[in-house]
Formats: sequence, C-alpha cells, structure tokens
Amino acid sequence: MTEINYNAEPLLHVENLKQHFRINRKFTTKAVDGISFDIWAGETYGLVGESGSGKSTTGRALIRLYNPTSGKIIFDGHDISGNLSSADEKFLRQNMQMIFQDPMACLNPRKKVSEIIAQGLEINHLYKDKEDLEQKVLAIIDKVGLSKEHATRYPAQFSGGQRQRIGIARALVTNPKLVIADEAISALDVSIQAQVVNLMKDLQDELGTTYLFIAHDLSMVKYISDRIGVMHLGYIVETGTTDEIFTNPIHPYTISLLSAIPHPNPVLEKKRVSITYDKAAEGVDYSKGVNHAITKTHSVLATDEEFEKWTRKAEMAHEAGKLNY
Repeated sequence: MTEINYNAEPLLHVENLKQHFRINRKFTTKAVDGISFDIWAGETYGLVGESGSGKSTTGRALIRLYNPTSGKIIFDGHDISGNLSSADEKFLRQNMQMIFQDPMACLNPRKKVSEIIAQGLEINHLYKDKEDLEQKVLAIIDKVGLSKEHATRYPAQFSGGQRQRIGIARALVTNPKLVIADEAISALDVSIQAQVVNLMKDLQDELGTTYLFIAHDLSMVKYISDRIGVMHLGYIVETGTTDEIFTNPIHPYTISLLSAIPHPNPVLEKKRVSITYDKAAEGVDYSKGVNHAITKTHSVLATDEEFEKWTRKAEMAHEAGKLNY
C-alpha cells in the first residue's frame, strides 16, 4: 500500500478556482465558484455530489480542457492556471491523465486498441523504438486484465467493462502522477464497477498513482477514497477524511447525501429515513460562508451561526445514535 506523506507539499494545490460559462449578455452560469483543496501524492481524493454540482467541470478545468475563469492551480510545482508555456503544457499532458465517464464515446472506433493506448507514448515521445513502444503497450494491456490478443481489436468488439479497462490503460501508459477519474464507473454494471475499482486500487499500490475520483456513488467513494470533498452548486461544502465524513458529517447537505445510501440489509433498509436538504428553505448562502475547521483534516463551509447550529445538531444526533452510515 502506498504511504502518503501529508507533511510534504501537495501534488496538486487548488486555490479559489472558478469556472464560469457566459450563456448570454445577461446570464452567466457559475459551475465552479471558488473552491480550494489539496491532493497529496499517492492518495485518492473523492469528489462527490449530485449531478450539476460542478464535479466534472472541476476535473476538466484542472486538466485544462477548460480555461479556468480565475484561481490558482499548482501541479507538482508547476503553475498551470494561466496561459501555459510549451514546457508546462508538455509536463501537464504527460503527467496528468483522465478516465472519462463513457467508455465508448471516448475511444476512437476507427483505431485498434494498441493504437489508442500507444497515442500518449507517441505524442510525448516516451519510447525508444517500435519494439519498445509495442512492449509498453502490451505490458499495460496485461496490467489492466486484458490479453495480448485484444490489442488488434476495435472498441466495438468489447463490453463496457473491457472498454473502461482500455480507458484506464490509455490513462496509465504514460505513468502519470495524477489521474482524474470522472464518473469512471457510473456507466457500468455493479459487478463490473467493483472489478474496475479494485483494478484501480491495485494499480495505485503497484505504481503509486494519485487519483481524483469524481463520483456520486458514496458507497464506492467510501471504499476507494482517503479523503472526500462534498460539492454542491459549485462549492465544496465539507471536506475531511473518509472516516470523518461518514462518522461525523456536519453540513446538512452531506447528511442528506449519506442518508440516501441504500443499506444492503433489508431489515435496516426498511428503517432507513432519507433526509431532505433544501438550501433555499434553510436560507443558506454559500458565498457568505467561510471554512470552519473541526479537526486538522475536517472542515465545513458555513457562517458562524450556521456552524454553531449544525455542530450542535450533529452532536444531538450522535447522542441519539442517529448518525450511523
């Protein structure tokens, strides 16, 4: 298992990142509105929230598929937030990769699997000769649980789980420092999801890869993540270790998400009560909140009054034994 040094400089430092999209002269969508977080080498940082909360936009802004509106992104000592120099862009493309949500739409149907996987090596000139290129491609194909015979086939000849394995192989073949997994398992069957997540964990242990794991399935995020950021309407409302988020949630949105997790035990599932969170009804304005530290690793976005109310409410729920996820 990869040892994480939280005393070292983070691999990725994101500070007050904003990603706004101008729809017309009168309206701008604030998809991401000033988020800050750090990811350390070797860890998995889970970013969770409902659809439309800004998770995927965050991932795309980090890898510079979008040009961020404002904010600072420091990746392994390189400032990649503004206009990229050719050297910084080359470093970014080689050392940060993405696993996309739809394993079919992101694979070129006209290219063979070996050509798809080799593309990153060819663009970044990470091979000595044709033989070395072929060996590296076959090695990563083997690592993700596919056979050498699959190298000459086309994406349409594979199942969804196999296609996602090809996507993982393409992302990892350049040996990147950070991989952004954008809803990488949401399009797969539950049994295949477990296989893909276990594969990602095994590859992390073997290669020391760092993941930003974007998802809305909290049970899977709990399994794979070291730390979790809960995102809602463009803001990270709560962040902490996996244990802190699941045993001591403070923000009502986090509690609402956790209460929606189905229980595998049918007896307990019948007793489960989903908690509804209505931001407007509660009068919560994220733009007025500041990060309040509960522990060194656990913080929540709130005004002073909200923080006092929510912590008191969480303490009462703990005493009553109602917070058990």
